[in-house]
Amino acid sequence: MNKSFSYEIKKELSEMNNLAKKNEVKYELAGYLASANVAFDKDKIRYSTENEYNINRFGKLLKNVDINDFKIDLQGKVYVITAKVPELMQDLKQAEEQERRAFVRGLFMGSGSINNPSKKYHLEIKMTDNNLLQELINLLKQYDISVKSIDKAIYIKDGEEISKFLAFIGANKSVLEFEKIRVQREMNNKINRLVNCKTANLNKTLNASVEQINAIKKLKENGEFSKMDKGLQELAELRLEYPDMPLAELGKKLENPIGKSGVNYRLKKIIELSK
Repeated sequence: MNKSFSYEIKKELSEMNNLAKKNEVKYELAGYLASANVAFDKDKIRYSTENEYNINRFGKLLKNVDINDFKIDLQGKVYVITAKVPELMQDLKQAEEQERRAFVRGLFMGSGSINNPSKKYHLEIKMTDNNLLQELINLLKQYDISVKSIDKAIYIKDGEEISKFLAFIGANKSVLEFEKIRVQREMNNKINRLVNCKTANLNKTLNASVEQINAIKKLKENGEFSKMDKGLQELAELRLEYPDMPLAELGKKLENPIGKSGVNYRLKKIIELSK
C-alpha cells in the first residue's frame, strides 16, 4: 500500500539522529505537547497518532529526558501514549536556531499534515494555543517562511514556502522529493496551458473560417459575388477550396502572393460586403 506524503516525511524525521542533544530534545518534545493531538488531564498527557514512526519518536524523546512513566496502547488504528510530563515549554525567543527548528519539527510531527504535492500544495499544523500560534508565525517569518492562520492552525498553500518549511525542520530527503514532484507538476501545467492556448487558437481560426465561407456562399447566392473585384474573387475561391488553410499559406497561393495581414484585410472586406 502506498503511504501518504505526510507519512514518509514523518518517517524521515523520526529517524533523525540528534537525541544526544538534550536541549533540542526538550524543544522537540515541547513542540509535540503544543500540538492539537495532545490532551491534558491533571498531571498526565495523552498523545494519539496513526503513525507508528511518530509514536516511536515521541517515546524516545520522553525517555531521553528521563520520563519513563508512560505506556503505549493501540486503539484500532490509533496509537495512544499516556505519560506524566512536567512543564517543558521553553522560551522560543531565547532559543538557539537548532532549538527553534526542533520545536517546529515537534509541532509538525505532533499534528502536521501535507497533501500529496502532485495534486495540490497544502501544509497544515493544528495547535491549541492562539498566543503560541502567533509566536510561531513570527518565528517562521524570521526565516523567510510565510504562513497563514485560521482557527488555531497555520497553513501554507505555496509550493516554494512548503519546500522552505520542510528544509527548516530538517526533512532534507523529503525536500528533494517534493521539489521533484513540484518541477514535474509545473511542467505539466505549462504543457496544459500551451495545449489549451493552441486549442483556443485553433477554435478561433475554425470559427473565422466558417464565417468567411458563409459570407462567400451568401454573396454567390444573391448574385453579388461576380460584382467583387478579381482579387477578392480569387481569394474567396481559394478559401472555399482550402477551408482549414492558415491565412499566410492562403496568401501564397494567390496569383500575386500577399502576406497574412493582406489576406486578413480582404477576407474582412468580403464579410462586410456580405452584410
